[in-house]
Amino acid sequence: MSTINFAAREINCKIVYYGPGMSGKTTNLKHVFSKVPGHLRGEMVSLATEDERTLFFDFLPLDLGTVQGFKTRFHLYTVPGQVFYNASRKLILRGVDGIVFVADSAPNRLRANAESMRNLRENLQEHGIDVRDVPIVLQVNKRDLPDALPTDMIRSVIDPKGELQMFEAMSDKGVGVFETLKTVSRLVLERLSQNK
Repeated sequence: MSTINFAAREINCKIVYYGPGMSGKTTNLKHVFSKVPGHLRGEMVSLATEDERTLFFDFLPLDLGTVQGFKTRFHLYTVPGQVFYNASRKLILRGVDGIVFVADSAPNRLRANAESMRNLRENLQEHGIDVRDVPIVLQVNKRDLPDALPTDMIRSVIDPKGELQMFEAMSDKGVGVFETLKTVSRLVLERLSQNK
């Protein structure tokens, strides 16, 4: 849920990158961080324990406009990919405004993609959020793998009804990273404008 800072005339929105372990969530955030000018972003913070890591930072986009005269600041988070960190995943989803689901194109990760999407739906439900009430964009990452599965096959296990906007990506090369982020950001702002 977005928060409003009246003094700074900013609306703060939370976008969470969700998906199975090693799918490219952290790579997405690191690429965005490296391309956003320093004066428009905060520091990247890594919350690392012995077994897990969560990254986040915030930035003020230049080209997404305002909502009723307020600038928008986006806070980007990753979740730990491994399912046994579910408590952390659940906590990071609290107050979410938009989600980028990062799917892995490797054939041996199809089941992990499906499990992670099921886990996302369950965790949203535990927060009282219907999955249809939060903007979610599907990013099918690692498209440059020689044995990458067809996107239709990946979509069929993650989004069988074809309701999510989907982008192909190679986040380690920066391909598809900003297209995905701009789309989820736009969907978040559209939802905010409808709820004003």
